[in-house]
Amino acid sequence: MTRTIGIIGSGLVGKAVAHLAIAAGYRVVISNSRGPETLVDLVKGLGPRARAGTVEEAIAAGDLVTIAIPLATFEKLPADKLAGKVVIDQTNYYPGLGEFRRADLDNGELTSSELVQRHLPSAKLVKGIHNLGWVHMQYNSRPKGNVERTTLPIAGDDAAAKEIVTQFIETIGYDVLDAGSLADSWRIEPNTPIYFWPYIPSIPEGLTEAEAKEVYQQAGAPISRAAAKVLVDATERPSPIGGTLEGMPPIHIALFLELASGNTVKK
Repeated sequence: MTRTIGIIGSGLVGKAVAHLAIAAGYRVVISNSRGPETLVDLVKGLGPRARAGTVEEAIAAGDLVTIAIPLATFEKLPADKLAGKVVIDQTNYYPGLGEFRRADLDNGELTSSELVQRHLPSAKLVKGIHNLGWVHMQYNSRPKGNVERTTLPIAGDDAAAKEIVTQFIETIGYDVLDAGSLADSWRIEPNTPIYFWPYIPSIPEGLTEAEAKEVYQQAGAPISRAAAKVLVDATERPSPIGGTLEGMPPIHIALFLELASGNTVKK
């Protein structure tokens, strides 16, 4: 049974996963590239089931490991330490940010998760918990049986690993749709129908920015497994490949900048 989640990356996404895992009863070891001493306040806020560690310590402790880092830094992941581990790939390809671009990704020769798997040849990689923002990772979570429970897609090549990841995602508050192999994971990457937008609430016109932010930080409409399958099956490969800031809700960018500037938003 998965009991401890090792998290590589302590940004907004890593924090959101940590909160969900703790709330579901898991232990968490969270890490970043700057060292555990930079995570004292975060771990204190997460409570007694969380601790900070180095990347290597998070990997060693984790029955399941999540990578919540920019795709551009994937080569820094220690492949030897992750050998044999079930790993959730939460990375996304955003070439429009100008920090990282590869022709093999742009040309559709492989998916971003296939790229990460190549770097981690002995890990059991599953793409998942990547297609909605940190805000809605927490706010859309619902217990089993709740009519507002929504669905997240996963993709991977190892059936046993996908089952482990499915159990984790179901425990933290979501139904799961198997969207196929890592080669198929382009169907759930940025700029596809099941990426980001279905999970956000509709924001009425005429609101102030503050009011719009408040509405945005609420759950979106639930997506059933059947509805999620329709979205995935109908997907055509985006062109160009990869996400852009222009493809994100403006209110999401505003919230991100607000957090980056140190202002307080709803947690």
